Amino acid sequence: QVQLVESGGGLVQAGGSLRLSCAASGRYAMGWFRQAPGKEREFVAAIHWTGISTSADSVKGRFTISRDNAKNTVFLQMNSLKPEDTAVYYCAAGRSAYVGNSYSRYDYWGQGTQVTISS
Repeated sequence: QVQLVESGGGLVQAGGSLRLSCAASGRYAMGWFRQAPGKEREFVAAIHWTGISTSADSVKGRFTISRDNAKNTVFLQMNSLKPEDTAVYYCAAGRSAYVGNSYSRYDYWGQGTQVTISS
């Protein structure tokens, strides 16, 4: 059973920063998705174990995804946060090398962590 343990969510003011972490129980391509109330789950960023990464246009220049392969942990550094970034952020892991934006291509999901940005 693959476990994904997320941490780092919280409440910050607009313009602030947060860092999310997700530890996996093995080596996978890993990513982050988010879902705001009343909206569909959307892709944020993903990273392969080789370091190849992708991210959504809406977060480019503000969010950075990275990983520590020794600890099977992925990080999402979020800077210049905006109220529209408010959502539950989900960690995802895939057995394949896919690091794209299709959530159906990921095999495992974390429980989610709430990120709230106040204006």
